[in-house]
Amino acid sequence: MGCRPRTKCSETGGGQDAINHASWCTNGNAGAGSKAVSVTYDRAGTLALKVNSNKSIVGVGNKGVIRGKGLRLAGAKNVIIQNIHITELNPQYIWGGDGIQIDGADMVWIDRSKISLVGRQMLVLGNGASGRVSVTNNEFDGSTSWSATCDGHHYWALYFTGSNDMVTFKGNYIHHTSGRSPKIGGTTLLHAVNNVWYANSGHAFEILAPKSNALIEGNIFQNVVRPMKASTGKVFAPSSVQAVCNRALGRACQANSFGSSGPLTGTDSSFLGLFKGKNPATASAASPAISGRAGVGKIA
Repeated sequence: MGCRPRTKCSETGGGQDAINHASWCTNGNAGAGSKAVSVTYDRAGTLALKVNSNKSIVGVGNKGVIRGKGLRLAGAKNVIIQNIHITELNPQYIWGGDGIQIDGADMVWIDRSKISLVGRQMLVLGNGASGRVSVTNNEFDGSTSWSATCDGHHYWALYFTGSNDMVTFKGNYIHHTSGRSPKIGGTTLLHAVNNVWYANSGHAFEILAPKSNALIEGNIFQNVVRPMKASTGKVFAPSSVQAVCNRALGRACQANSFGSSGPLTGTDSSFLGLFKGKNPATASAASPAISGRAGVGKIA
């Protein structure tokens, strides 16, 4: 059995029902007024393929597609995932499957890949320390016929909640989501640079951990209702080129750009010293061309 959360739509009407993973349906997460329903799903989607240390998974052209199953990196080091499309993990069900899970890992590079049509998170880090993780030039496609927010946009997108994670998030295209794009917790140090967020019907960033720090620079937010839902962490998100970054990054920070979007606030630069000596990513002026370069099948 599973449940139908308290939403304005059902799984047959454009929403997501839920698998009762970890008693999610009965511990209050489904909301008051949820009801039990029968669910039928592919169990493979909930059981990710384990990736060990010193592995590279690289697709050829646009043929590297993994259907119905995600990847899990637990305690793994020195892993490359490149030019892979992960898709069709029970998208009609919350808890139907995560695209990529990283927990207790280090030196992970996810590049030029695509994740779409998952039941839960496209990419999740935590709860253990995931060390150094680079997420570059990927497409996170939230277009779906089963939306927790009942609008064709996937809510459960990106969740970074590890302990002492250092995440570089650069050159990615995140579109048609409605929340958690990303949600940040734990003690994450995030550098979000030169990405494009497009057509987000809810919120992009949600930072709910006082020990999390996020530098958000050189990005485009186009048709994003709320670039930031809430933040209890430290955020620096410049709206103009800022020389305050010179000491820690060796260069000025780049301005974020907005079109038909809400505001993105964040003026706390006190944590920028954490980037010193860590070889932070370079940054250029915000550019819409990023979206055309992101995703699978783009390697020359």
